[in-house]
Amino acid sequence: MVTLDFSGIALKIRQDDDKVRVFDPVRKRWIVLTPEEHVRQYFLKYLTQGMEYPLSLIAVEKKILVGKIAKRFDVVVFGKNHEPWMLVECKEPDVLITEATLFQLLTYHSSIHCSYWVLTNGHQTYCADARNLAEITWMDSLPLYNS
Repeated sequence: MVTLDFSGIALKIRQDDDKVRVFDPVRKRWIVLTPEEHVRQYFLKYLTQGMEYPLSLIAVEKKILVGKIAKRFDVVVFGKNHEPWMLVECKEPDVLITEATLFQLLTYHSSIHCSYWVLTNGHQTYCADARNLAEITWMDSLPLYNS
């Protein structure tokens, strides 16, 4: 399991009528702050501020086709060659990371092949080195960008 330190990370939050919103620097707009969005935004800030992943090479909640079914991935980080490099599945804090979470990520991986997989609910974070699908390795930390 990977340990992430979110201390020192601040999100831009505002109240709109009856909804709390958070500013997503990737999508460049205000998003309703659901529990899953809260995890996603802290994780994005961790990647971009804590680990210096380039904001311009991150995509959030984009539609993809898995077979003939439209799905949305949570986060994809692209490498310097603009190829998908890391696939991230976020869950709200009360949802445990289980095999079902991994299977959901693998469904997306069937359409978006990435070298690294991340599963997180903000409390539990797992990262796999999937560069060699015959020997997937679970890591103790997130990879340095484009390593």
